[in-house]
Amino acid sequence: MKSSYELAMERMGGGDSSLTDGQKKEIATIEAKYKAKIAEKKIFLEKSISDALAQGKEEEAGMVRKQVSDEISSLEAKAEREKENIHEQK
Repeated sequence: MKSSYELAMERMGGGDSSLTDGQKKEIATIEAKYKAKIAEKKIFLEKSISDALAQGKEEEAGMVRKQVSDEISSLEAKAEREKENIHEQK
């Protein structure tokens, strides 16, 4: 599965053909690490949403949904920055 960075590079005519196997492994490790962190956040915060909805706290559930979205965006941005750093090490 290709990262959004890799797909963007292919569309622009660039590619990861110049990356070493070690760099490709580092990128795969970063992707796996952040996918796990995102899944962990989703599980934890989805429980909070369910609890809030069960108690009839719609506003609180909405705030937690926003928190989920913000935290996922933040983790995705961190992952992309780490992968870009590896791409820049060429």
